[in-house]
Amino acid sequence: MRIVFMGTPELAASVMSNIAEKHDVVGVVTRPDAVRGRGKKLEASPVKKAAEALGAPVIETTSLRSDEMKAALRAFEPDAICVAACGIILPNDVLELPAYGCFNVHTSLLPRWRGAAPMQRSILACDEVTGVSIMRMEEGLDTGAYCKQAEVSLEGVYFDDLQAMLAEKGSQLLLEALDEALAGTLAWTPQPEEGVTYAAKVVKGELDLDSADAAGDACAKVRASDDAHPAHAMIAGRAVTVERAHAASDDAAREIVKDLAPGQALFRAKRLLLMAADGAIEVEVLKPQGKKSMDARSFAAGIQGAKKTTLTWGRA
Repeated sequence: MRIVFMGTPELAASVMSNIAEKHDVVGVVTRPDAVRGRGKKLEASPVKKAAEALGAPVIETTSLRSDEMKAALRAFEPDAICVAACGIILPNDVLELPAYGCFNVHTSLLPRWRGAAPMQRSILACDEVTGVSIMRMEEGLDTGAYCKQAEVSLEGVYFDDLQAMLAEKGSQLLLEALDEALAGTLAWTPQPEEGVTYAAKVVKGELDLDSADAAGDACAKVRASDDAHPAHAMIAGRAVTVERAHAASDDAAREIVKDLAPGQALFRAKRLLLMAADGAIEVEVLKPQGKKSMDARSFAAGIQGAKKTTLTWGRA
């Protein structure tokens, strides 16, 4: 098939590269270069970088509504348009352009978590499972019928790992869907209206840790965090990003924190334990501002008297 691929982040780049192994990616649409991650310089999107490696022509845009953009897409003569985390609305005449339609790799088990941030919202909601759906695109917000779904467990899963898992599963499902579309055997299932939830964008500071959080909710923030939305906190008066943490409910942890109030912390038995609203959080890996990532023991080594005193922690 002649495929026009639309996407922006790393997940989309992985999907596109997998699709390009079996189909002809004749054109790529992605959002323009932007300041990404921790850097302060303009950087190409992961999809643009992957497209350049493939030698595929790239259109950088934030809208497909102009006649010029629509003409450029028509010139690619696509059999199908494949979309993954593009962040660009497809108008109706673009949706109707390819003979086999527009396929969206959506990272949730639709109809749960329609919208912009389904992976992070599934983690923040402490869902037990999430997954990926291959959806037929239409003008509504992720309302189209789906043809394929796959489920993954969210137990202990961090955002980066979830992206990688769903990119791989989504690629496999999309390839299956394209094969079935060519064969005329593809079947679509309308989404039920029950169980619809919406995945709003994560806003600045939303994943900052707070001593008023429940321990499980705080750890979900850590697992849902990424470079754009880190899990900031203040620990022992130092601004840090918490990169790995879990709710510490074992007997030894409970004994260590039994006399602590929310907002207090202890470093004992090589463990950094923060008291949250309903229990302890054990910090495994953190990154002090301006420094490299380190384990809790290395962090505590830089705090005078950390093994003997009660520390404080809270929102950055």
